[in-house]
Amino acid sequence: MSETVQDVSALIIKKLLANPKVPRDITGSSKIVEDLAFDSLAVMNFVMEIEDELDVSVPLDRLAEIRTIDDLAACIVSLKKGD
Repeated sequence: MSETVQDVSALIIKKLLANPKVPRDITGSSKIVEDLAFDSLAVMNFVMEIEDELDVSVPLDRLAEIRTIDDLAACIVSLKKGD
């Protein structure tokens, strides 16, 4: 299956909305730390959940570049394509 950034972003948002503490107005451009109020531990835990669900591993150096949900989705799509 070919996953697009939009597909992965929608999956991430769906997973985030399952948490009642997360704001309801999430979009792909929502900033993970600023808009969702995630600290570094929450970000790591959340990324691990996404990695498990999508069978991908996000290297720490790539994680440092991720600011928004779409950034995370683009990184995952890129990794799954082997980039």
